[in-house]
Amino acid sequence: MTSAPISRITQYQDNARHPGELLKIFVLPHLGLSVSQAARDLGVARQTLHRIFDGTAVITPEMALRLEVFCGISAMFWLRLQSAHDICDARASLQQALTEIPQHRLSRVAMKQLGARDGR
Repeated sequence: MTSAPISRITQYQDNARHPGELLKIFVLPHLGLSVSQAARDLGVARQTLHRIFDGTAVITPEMALRLEVFCGISAMFWLRLQSAHDICDARASLQQALTEIPQHRLSRVAMKQLGARDGR
């Protein structure tokens, strides 16, 4: 069984890589499971898991819930990783268009009332 140091996980999150990579390089090896066994346990096709590993399929809310039961890592963790990856990709593809959108900012008080973080 291999183990990835904590700094490797932090680097993973900072780079907003696809969460399937984390599942492949960290979770399965720590559980000592093959892809086939993990797919059986999750109730999905092996090909589905491979598509998640290679980033051609996303972690859906349904898959996040399966993973939560499977390995004890919360569904929200998986969805946050997927969302970070998706936003990173979208920011890159929309880079020019985003600079052309006028900015209208809510006050910090309004942001706090919403429970939203200030993106400034």
